[in-house]
Amino acid sequence: MSTWRYRRENIDLPEDQGCLRWVLGVPLGLLYALAAYLCWTALAARPGPLDHPFREDVQAMGYLSTGLCALGLLITLTPLYRRTMNRLWYVLPLALGLTALIRAETV
Repeated sequence: MSTWRYRRENIDLPEDQGCLRWVLGVPLGLLYALAAYLCWTALAARPGPLDHPFREDVQAMGYLSTGLCALGLLITLTPLYRRTMNRLWYVLPLALGLTALIRAETV
């Protein structure tokens, strides 16, 4: 019998981690970039005291940014991401989502 049948191939080879991190990190990075843009727009907007429709738009941007951060966190909690990516990928969406939520509630 040949030995190739008994040799177990590991799918998590160290040399594959770099490429896999790029493949998994780019969609998350794009998702967080969109969330960061919406959060920045909500923070930069200064509605006046009588601009109720504009206030609702700023709140919507804050809630949408929070939702995108929550989606990114749910994706990051999958076993493939937990095994491949480091824990710093949890810090950015938590901080960004919290900032956007505070802005949406205090506008």
